[in-house]
Amino acid sequence: MNKVYLLLGSNLGNSASNIQIATTMLAQKIGLIDAYSSLYESAAWGKRKQPNFLNQLIICKSSLQPQQILAQIFEIENHFKRERTEKWGARTMDIDILFYDDWLINDIELTIPHPLLHLRKFALLPLNEIAPHFTHPVLGKSMSELCLLCTDELEVLKINF
Repeated sequence: MNKVYLLLGSNLGNSASNIQIATTMLAQKIGLIDAYSSLYESAAWGKRKQPNFLNQLIICKSSLQPQQILAQIFEIENHFKRERTEKWGARTMDIDILFYDDWLINDIELTIPHPLLHLRKFALLPLNEIAPHFTHPVLGKSMSELCLLCTDELEVLKINF
């Protein structure tokens, strides 16, 4: 089984419910969820004039290959009527593959590790919460080290329910 690190995000509709439903679907389609981060709220990254995002990181154990996982992710995003009209635009559901074990993939459809991960506090904080010692296979730094080095100034708040 491979460990797959997935970041879920939503800023349209009932974001908390969208994330909860998507995690259930991911467990059914991709594999056992091994760990969940807290929910985090942040302003949108890249295109700021839109509602705040909720994000959550999950780690799945899966026997699927990365391209198979990506196909399942697209199906789940389509379930939420995800529209891909503009880069970094508002969305009901966004699921990114951040890591697939320590694999390196760089093709037209998929880049793993996620190429902007180390620049985004909204991704690093939930990663650091549940996998602080996981080492980025390209940068050679742990998630806790990357958090300390991250220059992203957007406020990211852990949501306590």
